Amino acid sequence: MDLDPPRRIDRSALTQWWGDVTFLHWRVPPGAVDHLLPAGTRPDVVDGDTFVGLVAFRLSPLGWPALTGRWSFPETNVRLYTVDTTGRRGVVFLSMDAADLTFVAGTRASVGLPYMWSDMAVRRDGDELTYTCRRRWPRRPGATSSLTVRPGERIEPSPLDEFLTARWGLHTSWFGRTAYLPNHHAPWVLHRATVVRCDDNLVASAGIEVTGEPFSVLYSPGVQARFGVPARVRATEPA
Repeated sequence: MDLDPPRRIDRSALTQWWGDVTFLHWRVPPGAVDHLLPAGTRPDVVDGDTFVGLVAFRLSPLGWPALTGRWSFPETNVRLYTVDTTGRRGVVFLSMDAADLTFVAGTRASVGLPYMWSDMAVRRDGDELTYTCRRRWPRRPGATSSLTVRPGERIEPSPLDEFLTARWGLHTSWFGRTAYLPNHHAPWVLHRATVVRCDDNLVASAGIEVTGEPFSVLYSPGVQARFGVPARVRATEPA
């Protein structure tokens, strides 16, 4: 599969640190999710399937791991994989649960991303990590998640691992139009991980039904990410 190279960002709009990141992925048919995507995008596929991701981590909006003690909080996202009319690959977030109300309100108002305010925690117990989430606003019955994983050995990422994790932008509806927000980060340090327990309803609450064990489970200690300024996405393919 052809993967986009990292996109250089000359003007950084913001920098974040994503730490203790766990990625769970399930295969889904493109037709099951294409109605959830913004105009000008379509599902990005591998061997005829696309994916839904459940990604749990600790976010530091200040952008440096040394500052996580001053301002950091758990976040869990449900996301889909997209490509737009100009060929840019990205993700579309269906829900973004976070534990900081000020951050949630400010980001929803300024960028239009689907942030939700939730009671959340990330706990480490020996070699296991547990992420919990219970949505508070906007309320949706059953929007909860409890996930425990055990990170394993470091791996050399396969092309599919990179497809699922190295996404250099996001697509979102912004002021009634589809926008592409680029990002850049160092290559992920990835580990295989084992699911100890997964009791999740966030994916179903986002409108997607998955069954069985996740197709892929990955863990990363973290990465710093820089975001550029949004660019408009054409609603149709260029002539």
